[in-house]
Amino acid sequence: MAVDHYENFPVASFLLPPRLREPVAAIYWFARSADDFADEGSLSPAQRRELLAGYQAELDAIESGRPTQHPIFLRLRPVIAAHGLPLQLFRDLLDAFIQDIDKERYENFDELMDYCRRSADPVGRLLLHLFGHATTENLVRSDAICSALQLINHWQDVGIDAAKNANGRIYLPRDDMARFGVREEAVLRRVADADFRALLRFQVERARALMLSGASLGWDLPGRIGLEIRAIVAGGLRILDKIETIDYEVFTRRPKLSGPDWPLLIWRSLVRPTELGT
Repeated sequence: MAVDHYENFPVASFLLPPRLREPVAAIYWFARSADDFADEGSLSPAQRRELLAGYQAELDAIESGRPTQHPIFLRLRPVIAAHGLPLQLFRDLLDAFIQDIDKERYENFDELMDYCRRSADPVGRLLLHLFGHATTENLVRSDAICSALQLINHWQDVGIDAAKNANGRIYLPRDDMARFGVREEAVLRRVADADFRALLRFQVERARALMLSGASLGWDLPGRIGLEIRAIVAGGLRILDKIETIDYEVFTRRPKLSGPDWPLLIWRSLVRPTELGT
């Protein structure tokens, strides 16, 4: 698989306790469908905003105790009620998806991380609430993992995003591009020259450091839940390895996981790295 959309968090995975598979699936389909409204197909920006506004209205209905109508929310509503899931986390996701409709450039890394805070971190936070482990420390580590996964998705998809629409979408921060001498026109023309490779190397190292800063979460949470998180972390790190292996030429080859990767991912999910301690 690739680190793509919301495929990087558990989707009724066999690793999860059976009681959590339906709640996780309900959250997944909310996030995946809303993300597709913002990004996929040939809808106009106005149509995309209208669909996402409909999801916002459904969340408002849940908050005020009014009936919900949409099938996604008929499935999600009892999960929210049973587990006390914060509605603001769902609203943060929608806010990020709405931003994706119009925003095509990011001035700096802080601006990009603010997007990750809303587009990725809520998923991990919702899962921790489901698991009953939403402590302050765990939320911080979850945010690091989820933001890293979002960054990894951006770096494996630089070429795909550049062709997203008439203007292209570039998640590479503009100040970093200027620092490494990479021009927007070169990215849109899918040119992986030495400057671009140096820039992407920097971003890969940054994403790896962020992922490792949160990776101990998977070893501290119990049983299948911890194993699931360790597998997610291992998959994200493996994509970074693959980006390095192709020398950052992500315009013609999109790094993704395949069958031969799984023995390594299983090993990495079972053996605690020495840098994370015991």
